[in-house]
Amino acid sequence: MKILQKLAVVVAAMLSAALVAPSAQAQTIPTVQARNVVLIHGAWADGSSWSEVIPLLQAAGLKVQKGIVLNEFLQTTEPDVYAAGDAAEFFNPALTKYIRVEHEDNANTMGRVAGLNMAGKSEAYHHLPFFYSDLFELGYEAVGELDAQLETFADWKTPFREGVVYYLRDGRVRGVLLWNVWGQVDAARNLISESGPFKADELKGRLPKPS
Repeated sequence: MKILQKLAVVVAAMLSAALVAPSAQAQTIPTVQARNVVLIHGAWADGSSWSEVIPLLQAAGLKVQKGIVLNEFLQTTEPDVYAAGDAAEFFNPALTKYIRVEHEDNANTMGRVAGLNMAGKSEAYHHLPFFYSDLFELGYEAVGELDAQLETFADWKTPFREGVVYYLRDGRVRGVLLWNVWGQVDAARNLISESGPFKADELKGRLPKPS
């Protein structure tokens, strides 16, 4: 209950900052008794919308790094407090690292698991999210770690129009960019989960998998 009271004060402080006139913001924020508190915060954007929230969450006892640090059940460092979506930093077994993902697939899937666990289940979140975008006749779906500093191998069917770009580190596939290649997200996830080792040219023709 104590941590929920702290978070209730965080919520009250945020609402006060947003809604109360600057001359009135110096007033004391009252403690709120609460059984459940849901804090919904908007998109990460350039970080400016988040910077004032971080010290409030830290003061409430939560660990915040690139995002709110979670265990595999989406609990924060306070076990009665859960997080999901853009603000959440979680360990992904396929990438063997903590990640934070700002996109629809992660928000929807993680939110569902967090809700189930808050309701009493113990479902681990090991999902590797994908993200996507479209521009006229071009589009992509991407999975994992897309970092220009990694080794890359491009397998084009039509140069710069249709193909797959692989991102590798130490012989393992860490990310896959599916450029105008559709229905291969799960196959890309499976490839990222494989321990390898892979040489870049061994990936030619690996995706797309036949449907």
